[in-house]
Amino acid sequence: MQRTTLSVAVSLATLAGLTPLCSHAAGFIEDSKASLTLRNFYIDTDNRNGSAAPSKQNEWGQGFMLNYTSGYTQGTVGFGVDALGLLGVRLDGGGRAGKANVERQPGTIFPLEHDGSAVDEFSSLGLTAKMRIARSELRYGTLQPKLPVVVSNDARLLPLTYEGAQLTSNDFANLTLTAGQLEHTRGRNSTDLRALSIAGANGSTAKSRDSNHLYFAGADYKASKQLVLQYYYGELDDFYKQHFFGLVHNLPLGPGNLKTDLRVFLSDSDGKNASAAGRQDNYLSSGYYGGNVTKGEVDNQVYSGMFTYSLSGHSLGAGYQVLTGDSDFPYLNRGDGEGTSTYLVTDAQLLKFNRAGERTWLARYTYDFAAAGVPGLNFSVLYLKGDSIDTAHADRSEWERDIALSYVTPSGPFKGLGLAWKNATLRSGLPAGTVSGYAAQRDQDENRLIVSYTLPLL
Repeated sequence: MQRTTLSVAVSLATLAGLTPLCSHAAGFIEDSKASLTLRNFYIDTDNRNGSAAPSKQNEWGQGFMLNYTSGYTQGTVGFGVDALGLLGVRLDGGGRAGKANVERQPGTIFPLEHDGSAVDEFSSLGLTAKMRIARSELRYGTLQPKLPVVVSNDARLLPLTYEGAQLTSNDFANLTLTAGQLEHTRGRNSTDLRALSIAGANGSTAKSRDSNHLYFAGADYKASKQLVLQYYYGELDDFYKQHFFGLVHNLPLGPGNLKTDLRVFLSDSDGKNASAAGRQDNYLSSGYYGGNVTKGEVDNQVYSGMFTYSLSGHSLGAGYQVLTGDSDFPYLNRGDGEGTSTYLVTDAQLLKFNRAGERTWLARYTYDFAAAGVPGLNFSVLYLKGDSIDTAHADRSEWERDIALSYVTPSGPFKGLGLAWKNATLRSGLPAGTVSGYAAQRDQDENRLIVSYTLPLL
């Protein structure tokens, strides 16, 4: 259900009015925090090939994120409530999606009206009830998880959120346990709560299929000061089951530090996707299936390693990732530009390099200018080259280069003011059509300019 700006304001005012009723609960008010984050976001995407319109998309918007976090009531069991109010205002970006012979078309920042034009503004309110016992916390409502099997996206004007429950426990030394269930998602360019899906079944057509249950559980174990071991399990009902194994190790080496990051994902079909009848009913995964015997069935394994050496502000990393199996790597993906992220080492600005059979080499360099006396200034460049993509017409390849420069004012009257420029170049060997077994992938050049500032309120 779409919420207007007025409804969000009324809801937040109501929440503020209820807060004094809990004033007798020491800690609930004293430990409360509130902040308003302002994000000005401009994106320009230049599609360099393919005959389909549009050749260029550019949008500009102003985002407002009001974040309220309460403390907990006193007692063995503490209770609290959080709120996240989101408002996006369109400053520029015209045209109508799907309209022929127009110079401009909307991108993916704003939701669309029924006529295909971008809305002037959109907003939502998310509430989260929480309970704490000892060092365990249960949260129910709006969530932004960042786990290997589900990663919330915040790469546009407003963040993507989920609705569900999550339990996190730190009651055991050096061990963090996490479990939960997600039921709906609200996209980064949407006001509506929608069910969950994956590439191959997502979208908004009559053939689209979805699920209302993603179950997840996992553990992070700090074996030593240098070593962290991870295991997570995720299951999207009627689509896939996924196991994740991770290892992060930091080794002092010479004057610097060598970080090793190893990740393994093992994904198989579940429920309707595991049966021929279910796949016939469009419970499908994207991928390449050759003879089509098991077309659309989830079958994917990912093995990756990233090695990064850091010294005096410099960090130089190299990595490799290989995918096996017939399907692409499965992950939550509602489609329609609503945004998604993964825990792959190859998750970049434009691509994820998650296609069936794909092998990817990557190299990353970052520099923190604090080492040169300029705290808050950071630079990074990332290059990825993927090949051996399984298609109907021989193996294909693709590459991406990302450059980012950011500055956050460390002190003074504008402390916390952030400026960022992100540039990405994508070139793909996949044909601009579906003969390869994949939808069209156009070459792209993209620039993003972001100005952000967080104002503490409490």
